[in-house]
Amino acid sequence: MNIFPDYELLTIALRQRREKLASLIDFPTILWSGRSISRNYPALKFPFRASSHFLYFAGLPLENAAIRLESGKLELFMDDALPSSTLWHGEMPKRAEIAALMGADADFPMAQLKSRSSSRAPLTTDAATIPVQDSLILWQQSQILDRPLTPSQSPAGIDLELTKAIISLRLTQDAASLAELRAAAAVTVAAHKAGMAATPTAHIEAGVRAAMESAIASQNMTTAYPSIVTLHGEVLHSEHYHNSLQTGDLLLADVGAETAMGWAADVTRTWPVSGKFSPTQRAIYDVVLAAHDACIDKITPGVEYQDIHLLAAQTMAAGLVDLGILQGDVEDLVARDAHALFFVHGIGHLIGLDVHDMEDLGDLAGYETGRVRSSRFGLGFLRLNRVLQEGMLVSIEPGFYQVPAILHNPETRTKYKDSVKWDELEKFSDVRGIRIENDILVTDRGREVLTAKLPTQASEIENLVTVNA
Repeated sequence: MNIFPDYELLTIALRQRREKLASLIDFPTILWSGRSISRNYPALKFPFRASSHFLYFAGLPLENAAIRLESGKLELFMDDALPSSTLWHGEMPKRAEIAALMGADADFPMAQLKSRSSSRAPLTTDAATIPVQDSLILWQQSQILDRPLTPSQSPAGIDLELTKAIISLRLTQDAASLAELRAAAAVTVAAHKAGMAATPTAHIEAGVRAAMESAIASQNMTTAYPSIVTLHGEVLHSEHYHNSLQTGDLLLADVGAETAMGWAADVTRTWPVSGKFSPTQRAIYDVVLAAHDACIDKITPGVEYQDIHLLAAQTMAAGLVDLGILQGDVEDLVARDAHALFFVHGIGHLIGLDVHDMEDLGDLAGYETGRVRSSRFGLGFLRLNRVLQEGMLVSIEPGFYQVPAILHNPETRTKYKDSVKWDELEKFSDVRGIRIENDILVTDRGREVLTAKLPTQASEIENLVTVNA
């Protein structure tokens, strides 16, 4: 079961994570891994994905398991596979073997989680947890802990204390997690190159998607999220792949790999199906790229991530003024959120075990204590509002989108009638959406782009497509 490239490194990291947690809280913690969910009949399951909080301390993607953490020690609770399962799933490692791999201090059957012995207090007394997403496991958590659980976005009591402690640990990456994140980034880069290479011979979006996901699967990884491979770049999370590829179209691909241990990458590129950007497409692409590069250059410890977002907004607004799409003073345009007509989302987010790391915890993870989401159109979708720290991994992903529901809204047209040259915008009708995204590690010296081997310059993107035409 040694599926980690450097298991010794992981074992050390797991022990250190548990010790750090023990230094932050003085009560026990129980975390559940979750279970497979049936698709359309009981024996046909969706692919299993263990809870990220469980993975962070247990290290292995175990199903139907729980761990109890206290004073830096870990106890594993799970049942050995039934003998009858060998026919269908092969020989499975025993619980004791698994416990040894993760460095557990003890292991027990799942039934003993409530109380190993009638002579001692239940193990769950005063234990904190983080609710899982699955409703059945959530019900089991509540039954075993003998108390109702609030949603993970709004915990209370010791659950809130645990949540804050785990956030403080997972905000930055240790050596073991970085090894995994680099592996995910490298495979993601290869996947995007495969997608570009497949474009000249693909007939529909699905053909490009297949090439990209094949490159990921060939490395025993899976996708970290449903792949976005679309001609409709204005649809931020499009999951349809049936559209025919035509000369003149732009293809936006937001595809990232996830390692077998659960660590993610998140990369977006946009390229011309023909291998050549039109003049209008190239003009908008260069505006987005300017914002992308400016934001990465600003990343360093101590910088406010919101300031990076605002830098992207200002760079985008200035570029659109130069193209004649927006008119007016750049700072005023950003203050009025005119840029957000086209750059509608935040500049990025944390990356780690979750592609939007710890988003199950809501803004408790993404926002510094005491900060709340803005009601502004141009700031309300910002997923991360913290001071950058060494060891954080974040995405930078500016974009330009022509969303009909926004641009054709009569109220929008009225509000921004003096800011947008609507007639000039029509000249850029062959640009539905462009996004450029990389994964950036905050270092003591500034930054490291983990996905730097995938080009961003328009001419290099064109070459990657046309070399296989």
